[in-house]
Amino acid sequence: MQKKDIGLGLLVITVGAVVALVNPRFLSPINLANTANLIGLFGLFSIAEAFVIVTAGIELSIGSVIALLGVIFIDLIASHGVPWPIALVIVLALSIVIGLLHGRLITRLKLQPFVVTLCGLLIYRGIARFYTKDGTAGFTFGTDLPMLDYVFVGRSAGVPHSVIAFGIFAVAAWVLLHRTVFGRHLLAVGKNEEAARYSGINTRRVIVTAYVLCMFLTGVSAVFFAMYTKSVQPSSHGNFYELYGIAAAVLGGFSLRGGEGSIIGVVLGVVLLQMLQNLVNLLGIPSSLNFAVMGTVILFGVIADTQFRTYRERRRQAIARSALTENSSAPSGISA
Repeated sequence: MQKKDIGLGLLVITVGAVVALVNPRFLSPINLANTANLIGLFGLFSIAEAFVIVTAGIELSIGSVIALLGVIFIDLIASHGVPWPIALVIVLALSIVIGLLHGRLITRLKLQPFVVTLCGLLIYRGIARFYTKDGTAGFTFGTDLPMLDYVFVGRSAGVPHSVIAFGIFAVAAWVLLHRTVFGRHLLAVGKNEEAARYSGINTRRVIVTAYVLCMFLTGVSAVFFAMYTKSVQPSSHGNFYELYGIAAAVLGGFSLRGGEGSIIGVVLGVVLLQMLQNLVNLLGIPSSLNFAVMGTVILFGVIADTQFRTYRERRRQAIARSALTENSSAPSGISA
């Protein structure tokens, strides 16, 4: 565990204690279960965002993709009678296609990730609204398809399945990023893409794979959100979710410059953000301030990251100068 993760973990514990003292309802079983469910829901696409940020990229279309895939998933089952496992496969396949498209536009046409994903944000939201004729896609699968409802909305031993899914994908992401060759390639590309290319890494393939992983996890998140809300209003569903993912990743130590980050940090970042939002709700503060909270978190996260990098660079330079001074003042050891 990195020092940043330990510090963030202590901050999570501190904030949790403060929230519990401010309002004891925070520790009620119902509130804890609801908060845990939201941590699982928002955590899935936060991990997705992290895989792109580590390559020095950005993914701004997550919210729009969640809306588009959500309405498609609902429509396939409710309007066309497609069995839900097949509908799930179709949605996940579409998410992979979107990831491939973004990755290839960035690597083959040399387009900026910001531009590609910003266009995606607008395009996918527009397609979702056109697909439903700007209406709401909804369903009541609880009685008609109890297994579907149980898989995505149910609980096992009192634990929401969204949290279980988040935990499984978080462990898989941790192993992939921190314990595999591909993870080292991701970090190398984010640190210095040109140097990684000269060292023999297929940087194009690494970047495309990062966007595919991001969109695949976003597709999983889209299905969970569709089942959680039981309806999708394409004009507002998933709005600003990409900012939440960026905030969680930045809090978790993923630098927007790329090349570093911790999956454990992302998990802690998601928990912290949900605690803060829960505090806003418990205190009766207008929910519109949630965006202000996220914006403030991103700002302080970037400031902290910049200051940490500056401190580390100065410390490295000081150590180098000290070593150089010692070497130059040491006796040569040559005798006549």
